[in-house]
Amino acid sequence: MNTGAGVGARSGLTARLNRISTDGRYLIVPMDHGITLGPVKGLVDLESTVDAITDNGADAVLTQRGVASRVHPNKNTKGYIVHLNGSTVIGPDTTDKRPTGSVEGALRAGADVVSFHINIGSDHEPDQLTQLSNLTEEAHRYGIPVLAMNYARGPGIDEHDPESLAHAVRIAEELGADVVKTAYSGEPESFEQVCAATQLPVVIAGGSRGTDRQTIEMVRGAIDAGAAGVSMGRSIFQHDNPGSITRAVSAVIHDGASVDTALDIAGLEIEV
Repeated sequence: MNTGAGVGARSGLTARLNRISTDGRYLIVPMDHGITLGPVKGLVDLESTVDAITDNGADAVLTQRGVASRVHPNKNTKGYIVHLNGSTVIGPDTTDKRPTGSVEGALRAGADVVSFHINIGSDHEPDQLTQLSNLTEEAHRYGIPVLAMNYARGPGIDEHDPESLAHAVRIAEELGADVVKTAYSGEPESFEQVCAATQLPVVIAGGSRGTDRQTIEMVRGAIDAGAAGVSMGRSIFQHDNPGSITRAVSAVIHDGASVDTALDIAGLEIEV
């Protein structure tokens, strides 16, 4: 692990990473969007959504610490990640993610892991680099792993450019994170470059919702390129049947299913 912590802390890092994954594969559903987007579909009745996705193959859910009491009774013993920064779509700059909590606060909220979002190439990159570096050092003192959400976002930047994404994920490793999330480049061939840029487990974001087939094709492509899984929010929690789409994504990540098989297993329409 990327830490100077002692043996006990390293053991804690491993144990907690195991709580948010299955055999080194990750199906994380972030639902911290209440700050970013407000009480959108899937987040109003947070309890039911958490229950549906964790009962159908999700390894962990992710929220801000303030809703932890709504998560724990409904997560079916799965892992819990507390996100520690945020911004809003009605604010002046969505790339300006500001700290929303601390490692100690996340622990009090029952977190297994903490996460932090930075935008490489934005005007706020310098501060966010410092914040992520400080966070990994603090978290590792407690034996808490860090999921770094590292995106290529800023003026004139193509958010799906594989070179920029490769740089973003490498930064996460350089700053001591344990898992890194980033955008998908669009096809397995280019995303191989992203996964090869770091020894950390790479998980992809879901982005805006597409069709079920598009979602599962993206997951299959990322896994084929070497990704360790997904950290997929709106494509899952805003789905008309969050449990079914979770089951399909899980089939790809945890069982190696093809796109058609995953859709069939989940009882979803196999669009052509």
